[in-house]
Amino acid sequence: MAGRRARAPKVPRFYFNFRSPYSWLAYRDLLDRYPDVARAVEWHPWWDPDESDERALREAGGSFSYVAMSRDKHLYLLQDVRRLARQRGLSVTWPVDEDPEWSVPHYAYFVALLAGKGPEYLERVHRARWLEGEDICDRKTVARLAEELGLPAERMATAADDPALREGEGLPALLTQSRDGVFGVPFFILGYEKFWGLDRLPAFVDAVRARSGTPAGPAEPESGGPDFLTARAGEQGHAGGCG
Repeated sequence: MAGRRARAPKVPRFYFNFRSPYSWLAYRDLLDRYPDVARAVEWHPWWDPDESDERALREAGGSFSYVAMSRDKHLYLLQDVRRLARQRGLSVTWPVDEDPEWSVPHYAYFVALLAGKGPEYLERVHRARWLEGEDICDRKTVARLAEELGLPAERMATAADDPALREGEGLPALLTQSRDGVFGVPFFILGYEKFWGLDRLPAFVDAVRARSGTPAGPAEPESGGPDFLTARAGEQGHAGGCG
């Protein structure tokens, strides 16, 4: 029906991205400051679609909303992220992206998720990119990280080349972000409410806790790294969903 409002997701969602430093900081804050909310949300990857993804998305009636940043904004981002990371006791090793293929690490995430190691992959890739300055779009890097996690190296490194994975996991993920109107990361959704940016995370956390009846205030961090996270499958009705 024309003009009908899209159905709001029942479970709160967090859209993350391996390229964005603000998404990385939101990831760290969820794990370190708000682990109860980290467990409650669906984890949805958001990445720059390549030509194949864009074509499939367009043919399925979806679209990708993103505007490239200016040079001045990029220079500001470098200063801002260092400042925010320092506040969190983190030391950034800034990666150099030379003609990156963002489909490579993000499709590898789907493979890790289907293997039951989505949270471990998230942790390792974030650390490789933002603390070690590695090129996570390099397939050799992805293969090495996969080996460290006990995942199939060749399968992970070539995940973006798999048409079945693109159709079964990638396209539903892209359509979900299109329907949700995601235009940047980190992006959080609770019902019809949307929260964009790292500085909106506390408001999102308060809203999630208010709906669940959890008292406001910081929760104690969980021990053992990311293992406690539940990589929710989303609502696509296929194995693995959107993370």
